[in-house]
Amino acid sequence: MYIVIGLGNPEKDYSNTRHNMGFHTINKLAEQFEIEVTKSKFKGLYGTGMIDGEKVILLKPQTYMNLSGESIKEIIQFYKIEPDQIIVIYDDIDIQPGIIKIRKSGGPGTHNGMKSVVHELNTQNFKRVRIGIGAPIEKEDLIEYVIGAIPEEEKEKLEKGTDLAKEAVIEIIKNGIDIAMNKFN
Repeated sequence: MYIVIGLGNPEKDYSNTRHNMGFHTINKLAEQFEIEVTKSKFKGLYGTGMIDGEKVILLKPQTYMNLSGESIKEIIQFYKIEPDQIIVIYDDIDIQPGIIKIRKSGGPGTHNGMKSVVHELNTQNFKRVRIGIGAPIEKEDLIEYVIGAIPEEEKEKLEKGTDLAKEAVIEIIKNGIDIAMNKFN
């Protein structure tokens, strides 16, 4: 069994922002595999289903980004999930839009949602799929950049990133992280 977590912010105002790439990927997985992510528990919205013969739980924490780890900690304790059964999907300013990177483990970098996850789980040893959103070109405020509206000319690249992230998650579940890293990194 895998728990696949997409990081984002719950309110409608944030739905079309760079910071919600994790939520968008969960929505795409849910649609493709007909998993309803509507149950409310563990400080999140979740749904259970199958991906390539493997039971999965899709989770969208509803705690806001900076407290995402609280939701994840609750669900993994309830289901007694080991860190190697966790896949976290999130946006990354250090990767260009439309590009993804898969990692087996590692630190949270500057991402506050990931800082919360690493802190709450007390480990860095879980899989992650990072979706590139690029960094602000000018000296634009970083917070405004990640939670501000996405310019029309950027939407297609970000859409490509979430499509790739969805395929990467499927590949991890189907063939393992090493094969997925070779294919997508």
